[in-house]
Amino acid sequence: MRVLQPPGWPRPQGYANGILAEGRLVFVGGQIGWDETGAFPDRDLTGQVRRALQNVLTVLAEAGGRPEHVARLTWYVTNRHDYLKSARDIGVVYRELMGDHYPAMAVVEVTALVEARAKVEIEATAVVPPNSSESLV
Repeated sequence: MRVLQPPGWPRPQGYANGILAEGRLVFVGGQIGWDETGAFPDRDLTGQVRRALQNVLTVLAEAGGRPEHVARLTWYVTNRHDYLKSARDIGVVYRELMGDHYPAMAVVEVTALVEARAKVEIEATAVVPPNSSESLV
C-alpha cells in the first residue's frame, strides 16, 4: 500500500487522505462493540471501539488479512462530543490494535444505530495480498 499525500497538503493526524493498493478486496460490514455472544460488556465508547475494531480484525483474519491491509475505515458514532472527549483513549486503543497504520478514514455522527446499545459502528475495506494463506471458496 502507498499513502496518497498531495504535495503541499498538510499531513493529516491519525488517518490518510488516500491509499493506493493492489490485491484481493475484503469488505467488512459494520461491526459494533458486542462480543461473540451478542452481549455488550462495555458501556463506554472507548470499550465499544476496542471491541468493534477487534471484530473488524477478526472478520478480516478470515480472509488472511491483518491490520496493515486495511485501506479504509468508516466510523459511525452516536455522540460526536463523546468521541472528541474520548479521542486520546480511543487513540491508545487504535494503536494497540492497528499499530501505526492509518488508512483513509471518516468519522460520521449519526442519530442512532440499529442496535440501541451500540455507541459506534465501524466498517472496513481491506486489500489483502494475493499470496495470503486464505483460500477462496
